[in-house]
Amino acid sequence: MSAARRQIIVVKDAPALAQTAAQRLVACIERGPAQTAICLTGGSTPKRLYELLAVSPWREQIPWPRVHWFIGDDRFVPQDNPLSNTGMARRAFLDACAPPQNVHPIRTDVATPDEAARLYESELRAFGASRGGGPLFDLVLLGVGPDGHTASLFPGFPAANETKLWVAGVPVANVAPFVPRVSLTLPCLESAHEVLFMASGHDKKSILSRVFAGEYLPAARAHAASGETIWLIDEAAAPQKTNDHSVHAR
Repeated sequence: MSAARRQIIVVKDAPALAQTAAQRLVACIERGPAQTAICLTGGSTPKRLYELLAVSPWREQIPWPRVHWFIGDDRFVPQDNPLSNTGMARRAFLDACAPPQNVHPIRTDVATPDEAARLYESELRAFGASRGGGPLFDLVLLGVGPDGHTASLFPGFPAANETKLWVAGVPVANVAPFVPRVSLTLPCLESAHEVLFMASGHDKKSILSRVFAGEYLPAARAHAASGETIWLIDEAAAPQKTNDHSVHAR
């Protein structure tokens, strides 16, 4: 995406990143509609954010009955498997805070990732119709992998170039863990008022340099089609140079 459409926010460290992400999430809910839709992501960086949402003062700031929680991708494993993104989010905050009917996981109890993708796409389209138009999500949380993937959209894989389907089965992963996945596609992830990437740690510096240089990677291509795209990173992950002119230290 164009650097002009990307805002980079640099914070001190991983705890500061989680705090800043929580602030943005709560602000998004506050200005959102009666049915606010948040799309979650997996990984260790968002886990710190999710654990914050379960405790004061953040828990009291979220009107849980009107917020719906979706997932950007998941491994095709049971939710009680440690590899499950939904399972991680449930243990971190959803089971303790969110009404069960407001949690929308990708089903992994069906025969194949493709079947799971079809079922989730149907659910997403029905939810979108109930919102009466406009972006599907109010906030999409994303991360970036060492190869430049985001969600489970791996460089050069068919799902990363899907233009019609909202959800795709991913039979083979490009990075560990090497298990089948189900992922929202770029057209679906981009239907958002805000896309918030989170990246933390020295091991992200190299791939962020490539993303910010405009390399043709899924993480570089993903953006909010009609809203804000924010990269929230800590100092350890920040590249020396970027093509962006809006770098904010906090």
